Amino acid sequence: MENHNRTSTDFILLGFFPPSRTGQFLFILIVLIFLMALFGNLSMILLIFLDTHLHTPMYFLLSQLSLMDLTYISTIVPKMAYNFLFGNKSISFVGCGAQSFFFLTVACAEGLLLASMAYDHYVAICFPLHYPIRISRRVCGLMIIGSCIMGSINSCMHTTYALHIPYCQCRTINHFFCDIPAMLTLACMDTWIYEYTGFVSTTLFLLLPFIGIALSYGCVLFAVYHMNSAKGKKKACSTCSTHLTVVTFHYVPFVYTYLHPRFLRTPTEDKVLAVFYTILTPMLNTIIYSLRNKEVMGALRRVIQRIYPVKM
Repeated sequence: MENHNRTSTDFILLGFFPPSRTGQFLFILIVLIFLMALFGNLSMILLIFLDTHLHTPMYFLLSQLSLMDLTYISTIVPKMAYNFLFGNKSISFVGCGAQSFFFLTVACAEGLLLASMAYDHYVAICFPLHYPIRISRRVCGLMIIGSCIMGSINSCMHTTYALHIPYCQCRTINHFFCDIPAMLTLACMDTWIYEYTGFVSTTLFLLLPFIGIALSYGCVLFAVYHMNSAKGKKKACSTCSTHLTVVTFHYVPFVYTYLHPRFLRTPTEDKVLAVFYTILTPMLNTIIYSLRNKEVMGALRRVIQRIYPVKM
């Protein structure tokens, strides 16, 4: 009886992996993606810190994106892997709230940070002479702090609401993490208030920044079209395409999931889409911003030569 009272507030996460060889394959694949994202983002942060050539506003913003990605994926995958390996799918009420809070905070902050990076790129291409004034270290700091504060305030409101509503006896969440919309399907009350506020939050923190990013890159491509340098055109177009790839993977599944009416979605669809913005995006960021970036690869060579000098 005491054990029942102690665990009665726990939630059960059904997870993402089916109990079959397919589930084992998916588990190994996601763990490999997690390790790649972990190693890649840590390397990016250290590289930007160690190489003075990368001490610019653009790479300062990029280092913060890597830090957010580390927090983002570490909030989801370790618990997900633990539950699969040990067969213990429970998560405490407080643990569920903490996971939801950090997930929403970083998700909103990263969405705003991507918009800041798009603005940085827009100013660099369209107003190069004004760049040192418009994009300074102070401005970058304000962008990052503002993104984190707004993300945490938004997350706090949603998490507080989710933790203070009554839940029915069944506490089985059909998801691989404590996603608030999935949690609220278990509520013993009408949750139209959350659905309305969720729509407003998704519009403010995801849809509008996504539209702003699309417009900024449209202006960049227009400016690039009128460039005289063919090399400059190629570099700018390549940068735009790589940035838009990350933006698409982050925003589109997120916006679709949170703006699409709940009765038109299925739990399986939600979980598959969640994989894109919770697991794949943190890995893609490091690939796109490192392997396809000549300045980052040049910095990597300099750091390696500094640590392991080659005697000619």
